[in-house]
Amino acid sequence: MTASRLLVLASLALCNYSPLMAQQNERPVRLTSLVDPFLGTGGHGHVFPGATVPFGMVQLSPDNGDQGWDWCSGYHYSSSTIAGFSHTHLSGTGIGDWCDISVLPLTDTSSAAAEKIKIPFSHKNEKASPGFYELTLGNGVHTSLTASDRVGYHRYNFPGAEGWLRFDMGFQINWDNVTEAGLQLLNDSTLIGYRYSTGWAKGQQVYFAARFSTPVKAHRFIQASGLNNGMATGEKVKSLLQFNTAGKPVELRVALSTVSTEAALTELSASPHSFDATLTAADNSWEKELSKIRINTADREFAGSFYTALYRTCMAPTQFSDRDGRYRNSDGRVLQQPRGKKYTAFSLWDTFRALNPLFTFTQAERLPDLVNSMLSFYRDNGLLPVWDLSTWETNTMTGYHAIPIIADAILKGIPGIDAALAYEAMYKSAHQQQRGTPDYIRFGYLPQDKHGWSVTITLEYAFDDWCIAQVAKKLGKHGDYEYFMKRANSYKNLFDAQTGFMRAKDSAGRFIEPFDPLLSEHGDKGQYIEGTAWQHSFFVPQDVQGLARLYGGRKQLADKLDSLFNSPSELHGDNTSDDISGLIGQYAHGNEPSHHIIYMYTALGYPEKAAEKIKLVVDSMYNPGPDGISGNDDCGQMSAWLVWTTLGMYPMNPSSGEYVFGFPLVESATMQLPNGKTLFIKVKETTAPGAAGIRQIRWNGRKIPVTSITHKALLQGGVLEYTIHRESRP
Repeated sequence: MTASRLLVLASLALCNYSPLMAQQNERPVRLTSLVDPFLGTGGHGHVFPGATVPFGMVQLSPDNGDQGWDWCSGYHYSSSTIAGFSHTHLSGTGIGDWCDISVLPLTDTSSAAAEKIKIPFSHKNEKASPGFYELTLGNGVHTSLTASDRVGYHRYNFPGAEGWLRFDMGFQINWDNVTEAGLQLLNDSTLIGYRYSTGWAKGQQVYFAARFSTPVKAHRFIQASGLNNGMATGEKVKSLLQFNTAGKPVELRVALSTVSTEAALTELSASPHSFDATLTAADNSWEKELSKIRINTADREFAGSFYTALYRTCMAPTQFSDRDGRYRNSDGRVLQQPRGKKYTAFSLWDTFRALNPLFTFTQAERLPDLVNSMLSFYRDNGLLPVWDLSTWETNTMTGYHAIPIIADAILKGIPGIDAALAYEAMYKSAHQQQRGTPDYIRFGYLPQDKHGWSVTITLEYAFDDWCIAQVAKKLGKHGDYEYFMKRANSYKNLFDAQTGFMRAKDSAGRFIEPFDPLLSEHGDKGQYIEGTAWQHSFFVPQDVQGLARLYGGRKQLADKLDSLFNSPSELHGDNTSDDISGLIGQYAHGNEPSHHIIYMYTALGYPEKAAEKIKLVVDSMYNPGPDGISGNDDCGQMSAWLVWTTLGMYPMNPSSGEYVFGFPLVESATMQLPNGKTLFIKVKETTAPGAAGIRQIRWNGRKIPVTSITHKALLQGGVLEYTIHRESRP
């Protein structure tokens, strides 16, 4: 195609694009106004509604003071009390931790010494937007919160002439427990302190420095077990500070550090003083992120779901190093990130599937720091992370899924990554002496009598090994390529042709009996993690055609996928997993193992079936409101699925550099590419008879198969044009 022809097509795409159907001469809708931070705070979404900036160290958000699985972020929409506003939160995870440095405004001191104070509130007095949270508590205190990378900003308007702030270092949720804490008032406007804790992650250390806009009128420590050079210490130590609040708000800035209170004071001195300027900067940073993908749809409700999902893809990982690149490791060492920023909160079992491939478009500048954070974890701890939280290896979930993320970055040519070091780390993780790896290598599958979750681990290790093989090939390590490709075929060793499922075997090679494909066994004695044979048997994204041959052909595998969606939505067993949610038949969209399955239809030659199932999932699993997510958002994976799917494609094999087509959900879209070019997506409807789905695709004017498109092609920029049926026609 000529350059002039391409320019004309691009111009037409721009002319047809109008954000959310804005009328002529109207200003485009500000995208931050479409985000609903409360979406997913109910149900099992496990997200928080508070103030943060993209990938920031600070997540300043309310905590209800309640316990349980649905309070993993500290907040659940079903609660009606607030126990404080703390500065660190996890977004959409299945285990509760963090919630460090809790602050609560009080109008009296009658309960100041209580272990926990829970103030009533009403949701009608609560609102939030990206980078901002606001609430009037039942005690009359109007609270406003915003944040920068490492500083939380508070503004409290008290109803009377006096007010108090309680800093509670003993506040904790679920599995978290304080091991040591300290507080010290340096002068009438500065409080410093620290909080050490153990929980999901061991050896957590957070330091802070807070500065007040109004002088402290009076002050006392609560539950202090000791005093050392002015620092009150104790596992539950609290500080009660009184202020003159007549006619003016009390504002405070709380800077965090993982290194020391001195480092937090340095960050405080370097941060802007103005609450309003910080709020504007936070809103602008979010608008910049959301503007990387602009969609055009007449459905404002769907636009809200899409931009809330895109917002949630920027919640994790979070910054962990201080401004100077230093960070404190979980063993107490103060270390220096060699270059860039150090990140933590890597929910890798979830995010390798769709979130990290999305980052190769939306976060290409940040991606080297993310990968190098995993490599520094390897240098510091000896292996690549599995689930890194506060630099502690939680060893949560299966696989060694830092590998597909690092492999994807290397294979796509992301700069700033030491490929030799990365390969060394991948190779060592694939030969670790734990997590069932030695037996997986010895037997060619992981026997169930050697390690639980044996089916899931075998399938996931096989995929990770395929990823290593591709990097070995790129680096010219041909022997290693052959070795890891052989390991990548390990999935075949667990296939049972009689039942059509991947099944557990013992070390003698016998299938474990009895077998029930609806059996869910929560815990590490089960054969499948957080799922059943139905959800896990299709995890062979590296070799869908090879999997089809095991079933007897592409049609037979497609028929098995049909059965997945048509099976009873029931689970058997005495200890079923709560994570198996969002069921359509036995397809469980509320958990990650199912996320690639719909796109297998397209890979098998049945794109119309993919379109049918995509519409079904999106219409039923992504809705407005607190219950709008069908399962844990898992640090953005559930959201990333919707972002990709909206654009009509998905990284079915997340390290292949290929995006399999599904069904576009908008009228048009534009994506800013990391090389400065633009991808224009146009959607045309046809009245020709046939099933709903994509009928034709043109890439820069040239017709291409309705299968997939490569990362390399998309980086060229230009026009991707879908011709679709929205409804089936005879």
